[in-house]
Amino acid sequence: MLDLKFIRENTEAVRQMLADRHADADLDQLIELDTRWRENLTHTQTLQAHQNQVSQQIAQLKKEKQDATETIAEMRKLSQEIKERNAEANDLKVEIDSICLTIPNMPEASTPFGTGEADNIEIKTWGELPNFDFELKPHWEIAETLDIVDFQRGAKVAGSNFVVFKGLGARLERALIQFMLDLHTTQHGYTEVSPPFLANRPTMTGTGQIPKLEADMYRCDRDEENPDSDLFLIPTAEVPVTNLFAGEILSAEDLPIYYTAYTPCFRREAGAYGKDTRGLQRIHQFDKVEMVKFTTPETSYAEHETLLENAESVLQALGLPYRVVQHCTVELSFAAAKCYDIEVWAPAGEKFLEVSSCSNFEAFQARRANIRYRPEAGAKPEFIHTLNASGTALPRVVIALLETYQNPDGTVRVPAVLQPYMGGLKQIS
Repeated sequence: MLDLKFIRENTEAVRQMLADRHADADLDQLIELDTRWRENLTHTQTLQAHQNQVSQQIAQLKKEKQDATETIAEMRKLSQEIKERNAEANDLKVEIDSICLTIPNMPEASTPFGTGEADNIEIKTWGELPNFDFELKPHWEIAETLDIVDFQRGAKVAGSNFVVFKGLGARLERALIQFMLDLHTTQHGYTEVSPPFLANRPTMTGTGQIPKLEADMYRCDRDEENPDSDLFLIPTAEVPVTNLFAGEILSAEDLPIYYTAYTPCFRREAGAYGKDTRGLQRIHQFDKVEMVKFTTPETSYAEHETLLENAESVLQALGLPYRVVQHCTVELSFAAAKCYDIEVWAPAGEKFLEVSSCSNFEAFQARRANIRYRPEAGAKPEFIHTLNASGTALPRVVIALLETYQNPDGTVRVPAVLQPYMGGLKQIS
C-alpha cells in the first residue's frame, strides 16, 4: 500500500502511474475523502482543546461553590459533537483505506514504460538452446507414455487442470523440491520454514492478493459467526511467509532475513483456458519452492539482484537454458516495484515458459502488513522492504526437463544433480 501522505503530495505522479499500469482506482474520490478526513481531525482537535478549557472552568466553578449547570450542559453537548465527529472520521478512514488497497505500487525508476508483454526487456540469456536429430515429443505425450503423470484421473478427482503425478513422476517432483530446498539452505543462506497452506483474509491482504486478485483465489467455506474461519488456500508461499512478521517491529541487527519454503499452490486463474494450457503448463494446484527476503530500504535492490542469481542457479544446476526479462510498467504485478521473470526454454513447443518472478515490493507489502524495523536503539520504527522469487515453480521446470532430456526411444535422462534424490536413477523409462 502506498503511503497516504505520498499520494497526497504526489497526486499527479500517482495518476500517471495508474495510467501507465492500466490500473483502475478512484483517485479523485480518495483525495476528496482525505481532505474531509483531515478537516474533520483539525476541527475535532479544536473542539477537544475547548473541551479541556470547559473542564477546567467546571472544576473552578465547583471549587468556588458556584452554579456550573449551564457549563456542564455545554460540556455534554460538546462531548456528543466530538463523539459524532470521531465516528465520522472512522467511517472516512475506512473508505480511504478501501481505496488505498486498490492502488498498485509505484514502479521503480529503472522499470521501462510499456503497454504489453512485447515491451518487456530481455536482460540476459543462459545456456545454448539444444538441437535434436529426431522428432521431439511434447511433455504431455512423454509423461503419458512413461506413465508418470495421469491427466485424466486428476481431472476426475478435482476437475479440469488438476493432475496426478505417479511413480517416477511423483519421485521427480519430490526430488526437485528437495534439491531446491537443499540448494537454497546450504549454498544461499536461507532458513527453511514450513508454513500453513491456508491463510486468513488479513494475511492475503497483507501481500496484495486481496482485494485485487480475490477472484483467482480458492476460498474455503466459512462460519459467519467466526471471523477466523474466513480462510483461503494459499496461491504461493510468499503469502504466509511474508506475513510471519505482520504487526511486528524487527531490529536492524536481525536484517536481512532469508526464508525459503516449499508449499503446494492453488490458483483458479479464471478464464485461463485454451491451447496454452494443455498438459502441465497451467494447472490449478502445483508445487513451488519460494524465497522471501526482509531487508532494509538501503540494501533491497542489491538483495534483489542476488535473489535473481539464487533463482537462476536452480536452472543452471539442472542444465536448462533460460532467459531473464524485466517487466515493463503494465506487466508489473500489483504489488511489485520492479520485477524480473526467469523463463525456461521448452524445446518441443519452441518457447520460453516463466518459472520465476523475482520481485522487489519495497515497503508496499510491509505497509499493508505493518512490518517494521528499528534502525537503531531508540529510533523511530520504519517499514522494511520485502522481496520474493520462486526458486522455482515446478510444473514448467518439469516440462522443460522432459522435453530437453528426452531420448529418441521416449525415455528421459535424469540431470546429474537430481540423481542422488532419485536413488541414483539416471533415466526414466
